[in-house]
Amino acid sequence: MELKIGRVIKPHGIRGEVVVEVTTDAPEQRFAQGTVLTGVQAGTRRELTVTAARPHQGRLLLTLDEVRDRTAAEGLRGMQFFAPPREDPDDEGYYDHELVGLKVIHSGVEIGQVTGVVPGPAHNLLEVELTGGKQVLVPFVADIVAAVDPSAGECTITPPDGLLELN
Repeated sequence: MELKIGRVIKPHGIRGEVVVEVTTDAPEQRFAQGTVLTGVQAGTRRELTVTAARPHQGRLLLTLDEVRDRTAAEGLRGMQFFAPPREDPDDEGYYDHELVGLKVIHSGVEIGQVTGVVPGPAHNLLEVELTGGKQVLVPFVADIVAAVDPSAGECTITPPDGLLELN
């Protein structure tokens, strides 16, 4: 299974740079100089090598060995980049697909299931469908999400009073 790590938005300048919307929490590793990216566009896979990457207005500007001018960069518009999941399961953090489907435990009782992950400016939010069908958003921070155990299929939360009653 490969994970989407970014998407080409548009070309930048005349020397072949592209603007990439990053969808990984480790862009400095995934888009490091010399990294070979797997790009998919209109069902066609292509490998591209990163020459340089730099932040720009909340996105990333990439220079790729195989892209030398604006015309070639324009041809990459909409391309999605994919990478294999991390190899070290003890690595910090979780991918969204590892969280979706986990049972949510509060005070030793199953109260619902994680149905999605919503990116936020400060931290992600877990979309949780409570046993009664109500949807709540739980901040994915250590003070509230006490433990995550994908192998057991559950996460334990310690929400502040009233959080689970919010709409």
